[in-house]
Amino acid sequence: MVEQLTTFGRDLAGDLRGLCLDLPEDSRAGQAAHVTLGKASRRLYLPAPAGTFRAAAHRAQNLARLVEALLRAVQAVSEERACTGRHQHSTVKGIR
Repeated sequence: MVEQLTTFGRDLAGDLRGLCLDLPEDSRAGQAAHVTLGKASRRLYLPAPAGTFRAAAHRAQNLARLVEALLRAVQAVSEERACTGRHQHSTVKGIR
């Protein structure tokens, strides 16, 4: 599960970076997305949890929360882009 969440999170983070490229600096959604991307850059590249099932379960839970935050950020940025006329479709399957 940790591996799948990590891979999906990395894909989402890449999409979110792409969506944020042409947002204005004062964009609230863009600023929030950059904070989420900072967290993602730290958490998605940690070494695999060592030892117990509990450690792996804890990591999976934290990654699931991070993926949820990334999904919220993708949605917020996409909505802002739609309002400003900047359209770009996500490359992650099922995300538009």
